[in-house]
Amino acid sequence: MNYRLLFICGAMVPFAAWARQHRPNIIYIMTDQQSANAMSCAGNADLHTPNMDRLAAMGVRFENAYCTLPLSGPSRSSMFTGFMPSDTRMTENGTPLPDSLAQQTLGTLLSNAGYTCAYAGKWHVHTNSLPQEQAFGFKRLHGHNDFGLAEACVDFLRNRPDAPFFLVASFDNPHNACEYARKQPTPYAQIQEPELDECPNLPANFNVSPYDADVLDYEKSLNYRLYPTRNYTADDWRRYRNAYCRLVETVDAEIGKIVAEIDRQDLWKNTVIVFTSDHGDGQGAHHWNQKTVLYEEVVNVPLIVCVPEGKHAGKVLPQLISNGIDLLPSICEWAGVRVPAGREGMSFSRLAEEGDSTLSHRSYVVSETEFSETGGTKGWMVRSKKYKYVLYDKGLYREQLYDMENDRLEMCNLAIEQRYSDVLKAHRAMLKEWMENHPVGGRPNLRYLPREIEKTE
Repeated sequence: MNYRLLFICGAMVPFAAWARQHRPNIIYIMTDQQSANAMSCAGNADLHTPNMDRLAAMGVRFENAYCTLPLSGPSRSSMFTGFMPSDTRMTENGTPLPDSLAQQTLGTLLSNAGYTCAYAGKWHVHTNSLPQEQAFGFKRLHGHNDFGLAEACVDFLRNRPDAPFFLVASFDNPHNACEYARKQPTPYAQIQEPELDECPNLPANFNVSPYDADVLDYEKSLNYRLYPTRNYTADDWRRYRNAYCRLVETVDAEIGKIVAEIDRQDLWKNTVIVFTSDHGDGQGAHHWNQKTVLYEEVVNVPLIVCVPEGKHAGKVLPQLISNGIDLLPSICEWAGVRVPAGREGMSFSRLAEEGDSTLSHRSYVVSETEFSETGGTKGWMVRSKKYKYVLYDKGLYREQLYDMENDRLEMCNLAIEQRYSDVLKAHRAMLKEWMENHPVGGRPNLRYLPREIEKTE
């Protein structure tokens, strides 16, 4: 059924009006630190994710979804407020949600509209778990702990209320890769170390590009706790990649418990299911672990949407999505809830409902970053249909330009070539437009934009 525009009793009824009368249940499943390519349905042969694959087979997978800022707290703040992290000054972990937004979160919006809202797992906006039993519109089902999280969600589904519900299942893994890299115990998984020849090979973009931004190596040098991989050997990286893949499989199995309950109750008929992650992980690409940087492995995240009785199940769509600021208007549209003023996100509900790769959405999407725990470097990414432009605020080769159709591995920086000057200028203009609309402290960050094409700073 095309829910976007329904014909009821001979009249055309927009989807939002229909939703207010026939409101679907909504299940939001989220992992932490999972790259878009870390699913077998995305073509990754180094791991097996049958439950994520099942969601992709039942819904629509967006291959060009990006986080707003590749760090847990800032990214999640966007999801639940609809604002970019720089708009709310939440550009680092541990920053509390502004009081002005506490009653305008996604949970409060749906709760006020009659939804039963429940949250299980990692919150991190800013506390690791929801701070009280009832907070930000949600009832806390389970704290920040992957053990027992899926079971708490299953119990909720088996005892679900008559009113429509909004259930969030927020898992920590594969975030345990951070502890693994530091040689610490992994909190929510056990990793068996195989023989080296059983570990995944190095990625094709393992080496750092000659014209990559040099400030990234500088940032890595400032914090050994975050980047203990700086002196990794090739074999160490293979073991790290194996651990990361096994952690993805671990969380996939937990998600499978929820999917099994959806099957048991046949909730596919009246439930919107969204699966995503807050950001990705370097996985050894360009010698990077962790997040914060604007490499594709880090900012490109999984996004799968299953709509009730979706007829476009199994489709893969190319539209550019911000899984942060676009989430709130999408959930609100499905729930028939008015989006508060000031939000600029664009609902992707129509894309999921119609499954049409030609429908227009965003002409470009922006991610931002700030290395707040190390040297304070700021950065921005502009992803257009064909290209990806990255700008850091300092250092050699601080401008990056990549052809996303022919070089998604980001190994050939086109910003140093005169023949791409027009493309470069066009993306600078996009970023300028975005900065003018997102002033920080009342002033846009225009001072960081290059005034002319330079090969180096």
